[in-house]
Amino acid sequence: MITKRFDALTGVRALAASLVFVYHNRKYWRAQLHPEFLRLVNELHIGVSFFFVLSGFLLAYNYGSKNLNTASSFGKYIATRAARIFPLYWLILTAYYLDSKFGKMDFSFLTYSLLHGFSNALNLKGIAQAWSLSVEFTFYLLLPFLCVLERQRFRNLLLFLVFLFLFSWGMGELWHFANGNPKGYFYPLKFILGSTFPGRSTEFLAGMILAKILKETSPRFEKFWTFKYKTVLGFLGIFSVAYIIGLFQPDIFHHGTDHSFGWFLHAFVLPVFMVLALAGLISETTWIQRFFASKILILLGNASFTFYLIHISYVNIRLKWMYLAPDRNFVLLWMISILLYLTFEKPIYTAIRKLLG
Repeated sequence: MITKRFDALTGVRALAASLVFVYHNRKYWRAQLHPEFLRLVNELHIGVSFFFVLSGFLLAYNYGSKNLNTASSFGKYIATRAARIFPLYWLILTAYYLDSKFGKMDFSFLTYSLLHGFSNALNLKGIAQAWSLSVEFTFYLLLPFLCVLERQRFRNLLLFLVFLFLFSWGMGELWHFANGNPKGYFYPLKFILGSTFPGRSTEFLAGMILAKILKETSPRFEKFWTFKYKTVLGFLGIFSVAYIIGLFQPDIFHHGTDHSFGWFLHAFVLPVFMVLALAGLISETTWIQRFFASKILILLGNASFTFYLIHISYVNIRLKWMYLAPDRNFVLLWMISILLYLTFEKPIYTAIRKLLG
């Protein structure tokens, strides 16, 4: 029996955010980690991929069948999505700019609008991890059109994503040819593949496919849902693929995704196992599902966006100056995240949704 409640999917966001935290702090533990385990830790940026696959699934599931083809319906949709990320992001970004030791009042429209995420030279400015918000919000903007293409014919969706990638790549190359493209907008290719929606679209697409399978009543998908051990095989596959990607690392300071085969595994194989794990959390009753659906994990999952925005960069650095625990403030950062979620992020989002009707 497939549940229509996705509590475990909320809880698993806490895992994704924690993986990214460990990845960003791995430099402090390199000397203590076994070299083979370090291979895996160096690839725990896969937590971001988990967020992208989850977004692809949840948005396609919730909005995929809705007609957002009028200005009012699309405006309400995008305002709701903007309310999910911008208020908290703007709060932290403004605090950064107002801090004389960090942003030094050097406010930037590009960072506030997330347009800096399209530039290889600027995408880490301000709140460094916000580059992924540019990728996410691009997906938000394109989702209604992507869903229309998917409903028409799945091949049309694939062709559009290929076209979008080639267009972005070509635009960056032409810009570079014309004047050197000093800010690196959609340039070079490595930047497009790793830090823009055209390059990361396979992860969102994987989530969209899962939404389609879940909504589809055709008997052809019945075997998929009755197939056992999806949860266990999915999570084993995720970490196994991450380790295999790590085998392509040239040294302990670089990623396996820098290698073409490592990138292929990350872009096309890893999302498959993430979809399998999510499908298991939706349809199977296991100890893993019960763990991620527990109240504490749901709370952490709800606060995971806040945690993601403060776990490195401005807030984290400021906090370290005052206090630094042996766990690199992991627990303390989660406590602050929960507080910010309950007192700012959730109330603001709820108020805006009510305002939008």
